[in-house]
Amino acid sequence: MKRLMLFLTTVFFALAGLGQQTNDFYDNTPSQKLPGALKIEVAGEVANPGFVDLERLPLRTLIVRETLSGQEGIQFIGAYRYEGYSLLDILNDRVAARKHGADFKPQTDLMVAVENAAGEKAVLSWGEIYYPAALHRVLIAAAAAPIIPNESKENWPLAPGIKLVCANDLLSERGILNPVRITVFTAPLEIPDKKGLKPLTASNFQVLRPGQQAAAFAAAAMPAEKRTFPSAFYGRGKGYHGFQSFAGVLLKDALQDFVPLDPTALRRGFLLAASVDGYRIAMSVSELFNRNDQAEFLLLDRGAGSEGGRYAIFPAADFFSDRALKAVSAIHFLIY
Repeated sequence: MKRLMLFLTTVFFALAGLGQQTNDFYDNTPSQKLPGALKIEVAGEVANPGFVDLERLPLRTLIVRETLSGQEGIQFIGAYRYEGYSLLDILNDRVAARKHGADFKPQTDLMVAVENAAGEKAVLSWGEIYYPAALHRVLIAAAAAPIIPNESKENWPLAPGIKLVCANDLLSERGILNPVRITVFTAPLEIPDKKGLKPLTASNFQVLRPGQQAAAFAAAAMPAEKRTFPSAFYGRGKGYHGFQSFAGVLLKDALQDFVPLDPTALRRGFLLAASVDGYRIAMSVSELFNRNDQAEFLLLDRGAGSEGGRYAIFPAADFFSDRALKAVSAIHFLIY
């Protein structure tokens, strides 16, 4: 059935390319099946690992502008319409069975690694798959079509294989080819759970990196420019928390001196931010530093000694408030 739907879609777009006009700017070229075997295994910290029956999943569509960094600066790769299978759908019935921090129940610290047979890996946070306001932004793409400009008629080469597509990435470093495995994992860190701690406050936080001495965050590192994001603050558990405005600096700017933004970090890096009471959230490096939608994370300075302070994190891209973090005491930078 899915192959029939893909064939009919291809025929429709082929007819559209022959002169039929629509208001859809993205349908002027036919989709082409990407080469490769579409066989995905889910592994890691899930109770029910195994291969995925992709035939029972809906096909999703994304439109993407792709770029990569090179010796001559940012290179434009092309603009594409992709059709494939959402990671949200693929992982939807895979029940998490964490190995680290079993007493911590939220899924805010889970991570997902996508890997191909060549050993290339791309890391995402569970949060960027399941918590954002815009869902299904990460696909295993099985078909693609270039989005060709009307005047220049410039065409773009298709990927030489089935591809991971992260539509919110500015640089398409995570777009690995021919993925075969998706691994769910938690960071191998021991973080005590002190739920209910009063008062909930931390005077500062440390940034920790493997093999390096912990560095205390300095208030002087806070950028001067502040942003204010109004929000109908809504949690997955307790629902509506009121209409609030969050004022702070971009978290990526505050941490830019602590995290190397090379292709390895953009592809495989992630951060785990922890509160003094043990609550923690995970963010991929690309999710934080490599966005193309300007839906940023904020770092708030609530002042020394304040409840939930001094520093807090607000995730503007998320539908739910679950990755909002109070009393930040540590931010760990790790490479999977």
